Amino acid sequence: MLLSADDWQAVWLTARLASVVTLILLVLGTPLAWWLARTTSSLKKPLGAVVALPLVLPPSVLGFYLLLAMGPNGPLGRLSAALGLGLLPFSFWGLVVASLCYSLPFMVQPLQNAFEGIGKPFLEAAALLGAAPLDAFCTVAVPMALPGFLAAVVMTFAHTVGEFGVVLMIGGNLPGITRVASLQLYDHVEALEYAAAHRLALVMVTFSFLVLLAVHALRPDARRRD
Repeated sequence: MLLSADDWQAVWLTARLASVVTLILLVLGTPLAWWLARTTSSLKKPLGAVVALPLVLPPSVLGFYLLLAMGPNGPLGRLSAALGLGLLPFSFWGLVVASLCYSLPFMVQPLQNAFEGIGKPFLEAAALLGAAPLDAFCTVAVPMALPGFLAAVVMTFAHTVGEFGVVLMIGGNLPGITRVASLQLYDHVEALEYAAAHRLALVMVTFSFLVLLAVHALRPDARRRD
């Protein structure tokens, strides 16, 4: 019933990728979500559509254009080469860049909804009490939007764990480098190794269930909060 060494390697790589992507998107997505929630700019709708684009765009299409952008003749490829980082395709950091684009709406949209649910009187009261905008954000907005943060982190992590098309297009299927759990499972099925596929799938299902169970356990009770 134990996973093979290759399976554990793929699981570890998946957890590492999802953790890095979630942390980066939490840093980058929070100010973006706050701006989208509070702005009255005419750019709000176009930028919101760009953020949500991965929700409707086929993963292979997004992966194709990211592959061109990160290739030797693409803007990201030239930038990474100029910085001495080499080319990003078929590398772990290439997967990170692709996953940042593909999982962006799963971080931004829950945070935006949470920030939009904060009434203006709370922030106005903080301002009247002398709080600077950053202080009001940290002491008022963040605590009130905590369920949104929790949902955004879990959804981003889970979505990154389940990626297939984008990571295959950008990273190929290199053992120990870009072969994540979803690709490892696909390899098992393709090789008709159904017993190994069952074991790996069971680990992923169990992990996903425990994560969601923890989220529901930690979520504040609305009745108690009222």
